[in-house]
This record gives sequence, C-alpha cells and structure tokens, in this order.
Amino acid sequence: MFDIGFWEVIIITLVALLVVGPERLPGLAREIGRFVGKTRRFVNSVRSDIEQELQTEELRKMLKGQEKEIQELKGMMRDTEETLREDIKETEEALRGVENSLEFTETESPGQSGSSRDASAPARIERVPVAHGLNGDLLTDTPAPQSAENPPETPDRTPEADTDSRTGKE
Repeated sequence: MFDIGFWEVIIITLVALLVVGPERLPGLAREIGRFVGKTRRFVNSVRSDIEQELQTEELRKMLKGQEKEIQELKGMMRDTEETLREDIKETEEALRGVENSLEFTETESPGQSGSSRDASAPARIERVPVAHGLNGDLLTDTPAPQSAENPPETPDRTPEADTDSRTGKE
C-alpha cells in the first residue's frame, strides 16, 4: 500500500506529540492501531470474497463443461444401444433363416445330399435370454447337453416337495 519508512514514522510521531500533547498521545496511538486493524481486516475480507467468487465462477465453468461431456457420453451410449439392438435384430433374423432352412432339410429324406445331420437327432432350437433389459431373442440350434453337470430339466415343484420330510414343516 503506502510506503512509509522509518524517518517518516519518526516525523509523524514528533508532529503528533506536539499537536496532541504527551497526555493524549498513548490513547491516540491505540485508536490509530484499532483503525488500521479494522481497515486491514476489511481489505482482507473483501479480497477473500473476491477470490471466493472467482473460484465459484471457475467451478461453474467446470460444471458446465462436465455437463456437456455427460450429454455427449449419453448420446454415445444411445447410439451404441441402437447399434446393438440393430445387430441383435439382424442376428435374430439370420438365426430364424437358419431355423427355416433346418426345418426344410429335416423334412428331406436322410439319404439326400442336403442333410448332413443324423435324422434321428433333430436340431433343438431354443431362445436365449438377453441380459440387461435388451429386448431381443436370439435363437440357437445347439442340442441340449445331457451330462452329470447339467441334469435334465425337472418339472415345477409341488407343494408337497416344499415340506421337510423329517418334521413335516415347510
């Protein structure tokens, strides 16, 4: 702020001593000290408020930038989801075409050249569920495995099967 040197302070003190007098000089020095302290606190609070507003403005700019990025990512996700749905539909249509051709070849006699499968084992076509809420059904012609790890499907449970055989309680 102001550049006051040692000699300037001495001259101001001597003038104040002559004008105010030695009895009131200590009280005047206290009042000047309080005034300077209040002024410094006020200037510091104004400076911190301005800095805080600048930081707030920077944060707002960052938030707006991040919102734009989020919107771009949402658009990319929508595009990807649409592409995946289209791919699923195309795959399902292709599998249905294979299903139709399999049905056609199964109706042919086993000795014809178009049939490479065993006539006694018809192709088993199943629907495969699609995860995460995508609405699509994929078809597969893989035969159901019959092994110890994958036992055949069991019928729905009956209420009698839900009771404990030892206690008779559910």
